[in-house]
Amino acid sequence: MFKKAKYAIITMFSVLILFSTNVKADFQGIDVSEWQGYINYENVKRDGIEIVYIKASQGSNITDPYFKTNYNNAKANGLKVGLYHFLTARTVEEAREEAEHFSSVISGTSPDCKLAMDFEELGDLSRKEINDISLAFLERVEELTKKELIIYSDESNAVNTFSRELAQRYPLWIAEYGVSRPSSTGNWSDWTGFQYSDTGRISGINGYVDRDLFKDEILLSSDSNQSIKTKENTKDTIITYTVRRGDTLSEIARRYGTTVTQIAGLNGIRDRDLIYVGERLRIDVTRSLDEVQKTVHETGHRIYTVKRGDTLSEIAREFDTTVNSITRLNDINNVNLIFAGERLRIAK
Repeated sequence: MFKKAKYAIITMFSVLILFSTNVKADFQGIDVSEWQGYINYENVKRDGIEIVYIKASQGSNITDPYFKTNYNNAKANGLKVGLYHFLTARTVEEAREEAEHFSSVISGTSPDCKLAMDFEELGDLSRKEINDISLAFLERVEELTKKELIIYSDESNAVNTFSRELAQRYPLWIAEYGVSRPSSTGNWSDWTGFQYSDTGRISGINGYVDRDLFKDEILLSSDSNQSIKTKENTKDTIITYTVRRGDTLSEIARRYGTTVTQIAGLNGIRDRDLIYVGERLRIDVTRSLDEVQKTVHETGHRIYTVKRGDTLSEIAREFDTTVNSITRLNDINNVNLIFAGERLRIAK
């Protein structure tokens, strides 16, 4: 994770300083990603590690290639597991997209520890932009996974960047190297995780690994420890639609099987009669299985969700029907104009 300073050698003196001070923690931990390669978790556990935080994803489309292997092997050896996402968003919209990607990647897992946001490459973003992006990501992950989250940050950003609002809502996993305890926790009253080294040595891992101390609060609460249940590809349930000339919210809502209220709420639209050509709208195209089954039962139609690149003629051939039948059932005026995410009724 965070690379504030590199230490070529960790002296025995610095290690003694760390553990001779009264740093209260409940668990010894590490955090890992593809950079550690294959890990022997039996040896890791034997070396006294109790918690491992595993990188799951980065950006809006990257999955750590060792994520599943790390997760399965850590669990198999009785280690407590946390999962984290490396955030690269530059807008609130991108933050939500990354939250959906992260939630999709970790769907089906059963983490023991709070999910973590790692937002450290801040570039030239303003403090307000950083906090708005962070909040959008955290809230969307909460909504999708029903899990508690924690913020990973170096000491400098914990003090100078992240807001009091975030500190009041999400605990802190702080990184500061070469010290016996964090110099400051900024708006947080205390830390829940403390990453004290990026040059740790643990049996079962070739090369360096981040070392951490965790307090009991890092664990998910008892009502939040069930497996994560999100759509296999959550990202695909939230699409971005660019408004075209002549569009209305009601027509867009009908096209995507949703409501004007839902679109307006998701995009912060106050005047529902006022949308603009070129405006980008986020649309949730999710429908529950019960709702789809009800539609099929009541109408005798199948439901097909248009994918990127689809044409009506290809869809008609796939379902052994005709373009005219599809256009008639779905009130389509332009046979060359269908949209990814749009739900079409198809005659049986």
